[in-house]
Amino acid sequence: MSERDKALEAAGYPLDKVKYTPGGLIEPLSVDCTTMYLSGQVPFDGDELKYVGKVPSKVSVADATKAAELCAANLLRVARKYLGTLDRVDRVLRITGYVNADPAFTDCHLVINGATNLIRAVLKEPGRHARSALGMGQLPLGVSVEVEMILKIKP
Repeated sequence: MSERDKALEAAGYPLDKVKYTPGGLIEPLSVDCTTMYLSGQVPFDGDELKYVGKVPSKVSVADATKAAELCAANLLRVARKYLGTLDRVDRVLRITGYVNADPAFTDCHLVINGATNLIRAVLKEPGRHARSALGMGQLPLGVSVEVEMILKIKP
């Protein structure tokens, strides 16, 4: 197990708690040469959907930040499942975070910091990335956060 794999587990995200089901209507990822596009992940903890509702009226900013971290962990777990190890990640190119926000909520960037901080903690310098954090009127299954990611991978 690589240091990055260990770092993800040490952060509280077991590697085997991954939802990776290729062959469905939508693929969990798509690879073109050395670019991996990861489909948006919502805050599933195994089979349990967590953090459902609008931010901040139903889900606190602190909990939504945890949801963003869980989404990022799910993205890293999917990438690892496909690659065999997180050591094959050359760098993170971009993440986009979506927050199921109340109309007046303007701190979506703070919520998505949960994803950014986990990615940086696990991947270190290669985890630096471009990012967008957007407030949305709704998200799938009513979740508070969804995050997607684009990686550069090593052959």
